[in-house]
Amino acid sequence: MTSQRFLVVYSGVLTAAFAITVLAGFTRDTRTKFAEIDVQRINVREPDGTLRMVISDSAHLPGVIVKSKEQPKVDRPQAGMLFYNGEGSENGGLIFGGRRDGHGDVVDSGGSLSFDRYNANQVIQLLGVDDKDNHMAGLAVSDSQPNNGGYRRIWVGRGADDAATLALMDAAGNKRIMLKVAANGAAEMEFLDKDGNVVKVIRGDDPAHAK
Repeated sequence: MTSQRFLVVYSGVLTAAFAITVLAGFTRDTRTKFAEIDVQRINVREPDGTLRMVISDSAHLPGVIVKSKEQPKVDRPQAGMLFYNGEGSENGGLIFGGRRDGHGDVVDSGGSLSFDRYNANQVIQLLGVDDKDNHMAGLAVSDSQPNNGGYRRIWVGRGADDAATLALMDAAGNKRIMLKVAANGAAEMEFLDKDGNVVKVIRGDDPAHAK
């Protein structure tokens, strides 16, 4: 009886010691370390399950997600990282891509870093595109409105003609001032009316405006 009682006590002590060791290990460090990992998509979520970030290849990049509900997926051929606010709504991202289509033309080539206004579209976008349809790089600032569209108000960058350009638009998105330095160094400033008609031009080589 004494021997059996000792075995029962001994077994209980070992079980308790094992349980404490395991629980202490989980409490101390829940991180898992990898030297290298290959994935197609990673979802970063809050403890309550709210999606806060997606890192994905092009095939698994989600459609626009608003308050945790994914909208019908539009054409998103790029891979990258999408950001979500505390309500699970997309509010920016970093995407990039580039490939040749069946005709050998370069398409979807470039990258974009964007930030959205709460419950609205992009307000800041830094982008560079160089493919068969577009050749430009620059910074765009918009006045996106909640639950509505919004218009680009500022563009500064380089276009397909290799000119450095600063464009200032009114609240309706109409270009009103264009500052441009062409690839050959010629500089000019254009003033436009709301219909896009040039009403005044100042050129850098105009003697009337030279110092």
